[in-house]
Amino acid sequence: MNIVCLDMEGVIIPEIWEEFAHASGISVLTRTTRDEPDYDKLMNWRIGVLHEHNMGLKEIQDVIATIDPLPGAKEFLDELRKHAQVIILSDTFEQFAMPLMEKLNYPTVFCNTLEVAEDGAITGYRMRCTPSKLTTVQSLQACGFETIASGDSFNDLAMIKASKAGFLFRSTDAIKADNPDIQAFEEYDDLLNAILKAL
Repeated sequence: MNIVCLDMEGVIIPEIWEEFAHASGISVLTRTTRDEPDYDKLMNWRIGVLHEHNMGLKEIQDVIATIDPLPGAKEFLDELRKHAQVIILSDTFEQFAMPLMEKLNYPTVFCNTLEVAEDGAITGYRMRCTPSKLTTVQSLQACGFETIASGDSFNDLAMIKASKAGFLFRSTDAIKADNPDIQAFEEYDDLLNAILKAL
């Protein structure tokens, strides 16, 4: 049996931190896992920036409420789920992801959890497991599943390479250049066709 593992931000929905950076005017928060491969370093830096600007979970969730899936993403997921089980593997947080899953007919999502103080300040985070995406793919394989994976960032490369088939989707030129052996797509129809062929 096959399970398709998809990254969330940049593949299914816009990058949440980029959207928040534009809405809040804190432009430095446009930095994502496409720019910084060390997730712990990135998140601790983000939390520090939020504290500097007295921003917390509520301000981010207010922006998330305005975010819609990327054009064509819902249709892509709906069609893909007719052919295979799909899990969205994300290094985002349940406090961010759940409002967005409603707009996608509630696909299964595995993500992490923010630590939030009573006043709404984000004080830290708890990873579901580390490295979360690779460990999840390997665990699924240990259960007898074959995995097909797709994502756009540094933190997706391990799960893509560990799967029987893997694809980059709307990734950066630098990541594509460094990984010429991984097929890269820009359109949902092309990604869907590649996944269906791999099934």
